[in-house]
Amino acid sequence: MARLRPWDDAIAVTAAQIRAVFQRLHVAGQRQIGDPPVLVIADAGYDVTRLAFLLADLPDEMLGRMRSDRALYFPPPPQPAGKVGRKPKRGAEFAFDVAATQPNPSVTAVSDTSHYGKAVASAWDRLHPFLVRRSAWADYPVGELPVIEGTAIRLQVDHLRGDRPRPVCHWWSGTAATASDVDQRWQSFLRRFDLEHTFRMLKQTMGWTAPKLRDPAAADRWTWLVIAAYVQLRLARPLAEDLRNPWERPPRQGRLTPARVRRGFRRLHRKTPQPASAPKPKVAGPGRPTGTKNRHRAHVHPVGKQTKPDLAVSTNG
Repeated sequence: MARLRPWDDAIAVTAAQIRAVFQRLHVAGQRQIGDPPVLVIADAGYDVTRLAFLLADLPDEMLGRMRSDRALYFPPPPQPAGKVGRKPKRGAEFAFDVAATQPNPSVTAVSDTSHYGKAVASAWDRLHPFLVRRSAWADYPVGELPVIEGTAIRLQVDHLRGDRPRPVCHWWSGTAATASDVDQRWQSFLRRFDLEHTFRMLKQTMGWTAPKLRDPAAADRWTWLVIAAYVQLRLARPLAEDLRNPWERPPRQGRLTPARVRRGFRRLHRKTPQPASAPKPKVAGPGRPTGTKNRHRAHVHPVGKQTKPDLAVSTNG
């Protein structure tokens, strides 16, 4: 993890971090020459095509999710013999959200899943983005901008949990993909989603987001303290009370429902510490000055209600 400064290029910093990971793998002996390429998976917040260009010299493959409104382009068609003029830079447009721009896919992989029903992954080969000399490509050397080709993958499932099944669009830096490659790539992306949320929940469970730790040794001590607390809670689990309603069935032996145990939390009252206030004086004050007591009752103005005159007179009498 790196802290980005306002003038830093997020994609360049990410590429440098990936290079550092490759160096550590080689130093540790966990990767040798001739091993299969490493699949690097990124979310839609990263420019996966630029990452593939910056890391083209490494034995890796980039896979990333793209927005559904992105447009890619096919290679330009071959120029007819005898035709003069400038050769076109790109071919037909391919838009993820426009079905009319999508020809028949190069490869289609169909899989049956337990949570999403039938998953259909369609792939189109040799698609590249249209680059212009702006933003990250403004300082590119003079000449033609690079053509970064890859495989566009569109995943469609039958159903999702609590949401409509929308297609998910990916771009893979490899080309000439087979049905097995396409099937493996979209499943790897889902695996990356599981790992990311695992680390997120792990940080919250271990309490790493709560303390302000500046020393790695202090972070290690904090982690072991939290682990010890969880072990104590685990050992005391049989002592917890099963708070169930009369119409609920009792749980199996040795198993407690978290929702039932959580009902006992309302019995706990935390005393919120308050800042210290100024001490009260022990000597009585001077009191009200003599002759300033108001002996007349203040006049009351009724709001939204009319008071009868005789009742008002009788009340004051």
